Amino acid sequence: MSATLSFKVPSAHGPQPVTVSYARVGRGAPLLLLHGIGHHRQAWDPVVDILAADRDVIAVDLPGFGASPALPEALAYDLPTTTAVFGALCEALDLDRPHVAGNSLGGLIALELGRERLVRSVTALSPAGFWSEAERRYAFGVLLAMRGISRRLPLPLVEQLSRSAAGRTVLTSTIYARPGRRTPETVVAETRALAEATGFAPTLTAGSTVRFTEDIPGIPVTVAWGSRDRLLVPRQGVRAKQILPRARLVRLPGCGHCPMNDDPALVARVILDGSRD
Repeated sequence: MSATLSFKVPSAHGPQPVTVSYARVGRGAPLLLLHGIGHHRQAWDPVVDILAADRDVIAVDLPGFGASPALPEALAYDLPTTTAVFGALCEALDLDRPHVAGNSLGGLIALELGRERLVRSVTALSPAGFWSEAERRYAFGVLLAMRGISRRLPLPLVEQLSRSAAGRTVLTSTIYARPGRRTPETVVAETRALAEATGFAPTLTAGSTVRFTEDIPGIPVTVAWGSRDRLLVPRQGVRAKQILPRARLVRLPGCGHCPMNDDPALVARVILDGSRD
């Protein structure tokens, strides 16, 4: 069931109104799902039904992405603000320290929520923030190219390309190891989501100085990396394990940067195992 929720977020300029779009399904312990930059909550669709059998799943469009409006001008798209937004969202939804799983940017946010003790467990799939400077520049360059292509391609051409496995590969192979598995409708929708994301540029700018450098003691943390991740290369998972020595590091064979599509059963199992009460 999809819905929107408005709430206030503290800022230096006083409480600011934020509206977030989300979908909620299932029953059990609450589990918050956070997508990556330029994506939308539907990135989690391949695993939601599996997760919903055992979890109260809340898949969220980050502010400025998907169906969630942009942040008000007084709020930045930096990590402290985003963490405050999701802390306020959990309070508005009456979620007392939910489990959280995130991919890419969402994985970084999930880890930060864990560091702030706002959640009871973290599962991060190819999280941002464990890059070297060269790796960050490479990833940002790829993301900017993807964004540029999505904005230049006319919608009829995107729809035409999406009808074939080869066309879906052209549009999405940077983030999926098995892009042919995406349906034409989902490829069109996520290409449009990337093109229309009002939060893309400010989020990328804010991310240029981000590094995740602190351990998260006291809660279960899982870091999982696709063996075929072409955006944030798998050696960053080894770096994450060095920074988070208590974390469980999981390899996702044959998976790309957004592994939920490439191996839904494996990813769902990793998330469920990492979010046991």
